[in-house]
Order: sequence, then structure tokens, then C-alpha cells
Amino acid sequence: MHQDKPKLVRITSLPVSMKVLLKGQMRFMKEQGFEVTMISSDGEEAKSLEDQEECPHIPVTLTRKISPFTDLRSLFILIRLFRKIKPQIVHTHTPKAGLLGMWAALLSGVPIRLHTIAGLPWVETKGAMRLLLKTVEKLTALPANMIYPNSKVQEVFLKKEGIASNKMKVLGSGSSNGINCNHFSIDEALIKQAAQLRKEMQVQEDACIWIFVGRLVKDKGLTEMLGAFLQLQQKFPQDRIWLLGLEEPTLDPLDLKEQEILHYHLAVKCWGFQQDIRPYLAAADILVFPSYREGFPNVPLQAGLMGCMLILSDINGCNEIVQDGENGMLVPVKNQNALFEAMMFARQNPDWRKAMTEAIQQKIKTSYNQNRLWQLLLQEYQYWLQKKGIPFNS
Repeated sequence: MHQDKPKLVRITSLPVSMKVLLKGQMRFMKEQGFEVTMISSDGEEAKSLEDQEECPHIPVTLTRKISPFTDLRSLFILIRLFRKIKPQIVHTHTPKAGLLGMWAALLSGVPIRLHTIAGLPWVETKGAMRLLLKTVEKLTALPANMIYPNSKVQEVFLKKEGIASNKMKVLGSGSSNGINCNHFSIDEALIKQAAQLRKEMQVQEDACIWIFVGRLVKDKGLTEMLGAFLQLQQKFPQDRIWLLGLEEPTLDPLDLKEQEILHYHLAVKCWGFQQDIRPYLAAADILVFPSYREGFPNVPLQAGLMGCMLILSDINGCNEIVQDGENGMLVPVKNQNALFEAMMFARQNPDWRKAMTEAIQQKIKTSYNQNRLWQLLLQEYQYWLQKKGIPFNS
């Protein structure tokens, strides 16, 4: 391999994170002259991830649970891999991948160690567990050369919490991967698919389709969202709510009552995980995203570009995308009544809703274009290669 072709290793806990959340990023870096290797736990998405990014994937078990023996074994496997691959850059994303990837990179002599912080699981925990997870975040930052929070509000929060305050940087306006504005745009084919979906589901012309995309878990605000929707449906019985995503019965299960609503209520449709969410977004009217915690969520960017009005919880990341009353609505976290009132207002004011949709589309196109973010990340890689005296010809 030519010496001017630096090696980059990207690590996430699950292959789906690279396939969906970082889609296209590894392929772009390969096109810019990097030899890219992807590492994550094995999974059904691993092969299609390789095809999508045109880069090799190596499976290493990276559990999302606290599992000391498995983690220690994975740490040694990563060290051996890095000593074999000899990457110039290791860039991690997601908590477990960050902790093990950063320390393995340090212990195997990788010169450039970068970590992106997206979601913060410990924000919603208390007591000893919060302290433990916060300590893990600090331990992840310790061997890293630079930490990239994927939102500006998150950067402020992390500095306040004393995590890597002296080596932290947000790329552009935030986001881990930006948004492909060409891909998430309405065209003739999507209009037909959306119309077919509404027809198949027997949705009335005067009905609103509310939509949620993400993991179907408590942390995403499913309890409040389902409760608020059922209240709203008493006034608008023709309305429907569509949910795209999977439940996680072992990590963050919903209550039995909520599971019954998901699977048996006639106005609620669970579509499961969908490879292409665009037809569903095109068919929908309003995205409801009442998550308890986020880093910088991609779903509101995707839904906003596809013409959905946005109702988000007032949390880090979400409140950088939406300014309440200017281009969408923000509601207090874990507040079903406030969510219901916001949904009712949006439902009863279609002209205002249209204005919010147009405003958010313009903001997303201006601030979160994917190509811009990729170029900023490339500049970071080039900066660190130069700083470490490693030759690089793109």
C-alpha cells in the first residue's frame, strides 16, 4: 500500500449505526484517499454495510450492556487488530465502541484517536449508575486527541460536567452525518408510494397521519406520545399514528398497556424497521419526537425535509434544530399534557403548520447539508495527519 494512503478505522457498537447514522461517510473518506476499515459487533446488516460503503467490515463483540469480562476480551481483540492494521486514525462513535476503541488505540500506538459523542445514556439515570456512566464518558475522553459532540448545546453540557473541556469541538452546526438533501426530497415516485400507503391503510382524506421514527422504547417518549395521541383521537377519530422502529424488550421495555396499544389499537400502526423511511414520511403530516435524551437526532432532519411539521421535546439537539413557534414546536420532556396541547394546536391550524414546515425545510438545507459536514470532518483528519507529521495526498 502506498505510504501516502493513511489508514482510517471507524468503530460503532452495532453495524446498523454505521449503515444508517453514518451512511456514506466511510465511502466518502475512501474516495478522498483513505484506506477505511469498519469495526462493530456482527449482525445481519454487516454484509450490506460492506456493500453500501465499499469498505471491509471486521466483527468484534461490543455489547451495549455493562459486561466486564466480554469487554476486556474485546479490548484485547481490538489491540491485536490495531497492531495488525496499523491505522493512523481511529474514530469511534457510540459509548462502548468509544471506551474500548479509544483505549485500544492508545495501547496499540495509534497516533490519532478521535471520538464522536452522540447520545448520552447517563443523562436519564440517577445515583450510582449515573456516576458510573459519567465516569465511563470521562475514561473514553482521556486517551482521545479530540472529542466531537454532535450538538452545540451538548458541548456546553459536557463542559459543565467536566468532560474533556479542553479538547472538544462541534463540526459546523452539529449532527454526526448531516443530511442528504437530494435523497430526502419529494419526487413523483414518492408521491405515488405515499398515496398507495394511505390507500392500503384506508386513511381518510381529511385525516392526519402522525409519525414517529426510532426505537420503540420508554426513553424515546413512547408513553407520553401514545397517551397524547389517544387523547387527540377522541376529537379526531380519523387520525392515525405510524411508528417505524423496533422494540427493545431487554434494554428498555414498554409497559404491557403500551405494548397492547402498539399492537392492537386500530389507529396505531407499527411498521417495524424500514430500510427506506421516505415513503412513510411523505405520507405523513406531522413528526412527533418526544425523546427524553438525544445527541443530535437525524430523524427530525429527514422528516422536516420530507414535508413533515416537527413537534420535538425541548432537549439537547432537538432545540438546536427547532426554534419554538418559528419553524416547529418544542414541548417539555415527559409532559403528556403539554405534548397533547401542542398536537391539538398543530392539528387545528393547518396554514400555520404549513408555514412551520417551509421554515424548517429552509433551515435544514442551509445548516445541515451532508456534503458540508463531510468536508469539515475531512479537514479534521487532514489537520491531525499534518499535526502528527503523517503524509497525506488526497
